[in-house]
Amino acid sequence: MVKKEAPAPPKGEAKAKSLKAKKAPKYPRKRRNRLDCYAIIRFPLTTESGMKKTEDSNTLVFLVDVKTNKHQIKQSVKKLYDIDRAKKKAYVQLAPDDDALDIANKIGVI
Repeated sequence: MVKKEAPAPPKGEAKAKSLKAKKAPKYPRKRRNRLDCYAIIRFPLTTESGMKKTEDSNTLVFLVDVKTNKHQIKQSVKKLYDIDRAKKKAYVQLAPDDDALDIANKIGVI
């Protein structure tokens, strides 16, 4: 017994269907930024390696949202904790005049 395949639509018809214009909205929707500073920085990392980094190299370790970039993380840290950072890689290294242990105590990591 040989199975019959369903006939494929002609290529011109399939292409026209896929290129259909999107409907115009009836009224404009309000937009707001869903990535505010509280959504960007999710929480500080309190594992043993995170604590060692805090004590040894004056660096705070945070878990952040995947969609954010370094500039957004920098602004969020500045706004939330009122600290200057020296360097932002995967960690937030603080400026020499700030102490990471004091800030970790303030935000409740330690």
